[in-house]
Amino acid sequence: MQRRRLFLCAGLGMLAGELGWPKPAAAQAARPGGTPRVAWVSMERPNPEAPFLVAFRQGLRESGRVEGRSVFVEPMWADGSAERLRQQIIPQLLAHPPEVVVATSVAVRLLAEANLPMPMVFSFSGDPVVGGIVNSWARPGVNRTGVSYFSLELVPKRLELMREMLPHLRRLAIVGWPPHSGEQLELQAAQAAADRLGMVHQYHGATTAAEVDAALQAVQAWRADAIMVFAGVVALAHAERFAAFAARSRIPSASAWMQFAQAGNLMSYGPVQAEGQVRMAAIVDRLLRGDKAAEIAVEGPTRIELVLNLRAALALGIDVPRTILLRADQVIE
Repeated sequence: MQRRRLFLCAGLGMLAGELGWPKPAAAQAARPGGTPRVAWVSMERPNPEAPFLVAFRQGLRESGRVEGRSVFVEPMWADGSAERLRQQIIPQLLAHPPEVVVATSVAVRLLAEANLPMPMVFSFSGDPVVGGIVNSWARPGVNRTGVSYFSLELVPKRLELMREMLPHLRRLAIVGWPPHSGEQLELQAAQAAADRLGMVHQYHGATTAAEVDAALQAVQAWRADAIMVFAGVVALAHAERFAAFAARSRIPSASAWMQFAQAGNLMSYGPVQAEGQVRMAAIVDRLLRGDKAAEIAVEGPTRIELVLNLRAALALGIDVPRTILLRADQVIE
C-alpha cells in the first residue's frame, strides 16, 4: 500500500510538470504559514497588468488584505482556450484546492459546469439565474456568488442616448450573441423601448466572426440608421469589426462596455466593470472570514458610465449635443 501511494504521488508530480502546474512544495513555499490562496481564473492571455486583475487586487487592499501575508493570489490564464481551462486549470484546482476561486467572463460558465467543491466568486455579463450559475439573485443556494452586470433597466436608457445623439434614428438594428444568458429578456426590453420611441427594428444573432460579417451585410442592406450591440462576447471580441463597418457604411454602433467605445465605436453606456472586480474582492474577504457563498446575494451593477468616442463621431459627421458631452464620464478625442 505504501509503495502504491508513492507511485501515485510520483505520477501526479510528473503530470503537474507536464501541464505546467505548480508542484505542491513550490506552492507551499510561495504561500507561507497557510495563507489562504485565491485562484484568479481568466480566459485571457497571461498579463500581470490585466485591468481586471489589477482592480481585484485593489479591492483586496481596500478590504484590508495584504498579498503574501493575509492572502495569496494565484492568476491562472486559459489563454483564450476553453479546452485549456477544462483539461489543465480545472484538474489543477481539484489537485491543489484554493480557498476561493475567482472567475470572469466565459470561465464562469465552464467552472460552474465543473461543479467545483470550493466556493467561487464570479463577475458575469448575463443573468446568472438564466445561465444556471445560481438559483436566485438573493440566495444563490449553491457554492457560488458574485457580481452580475446584467441590467434590463439600462437598455431603454442606452437607446434614448442613441436617439439624442442621432435624431434621425428610425431604423434600429440589434446584434446579439444568442447563447448569452438573458439574451431574450434583453431583446424584449430593446424592442419595447424601440417601439415606444417610434423605431422599427431588426435583430441579428451572431456567434462567429463570419456570422457577425453576415449580420453587418444584412444591416447595410436594410439601411439601418444605427446598431445596438448587446453586451457580451460579440461586443468585446468584434468591437473593431463594428468600428470598421461604421467607417465604411456610415452606420454607427453603441453598446454597454467601455472597451466597445475605446475600439472606435460611437459610444457605450453601461456598468463600470473594474468596479465590479473591486466588489468581488470584498466578497472574497467575506468568504475567507467564514461567510457562505450560498447565502451571499449576487450584486447587480452600481456604477454606470457613459463613454463617448468624439473622434468617431466627427469622422461620421455626427454633431454631438452639448448635453451629451457634459454628461459623458469619458470622452475619447
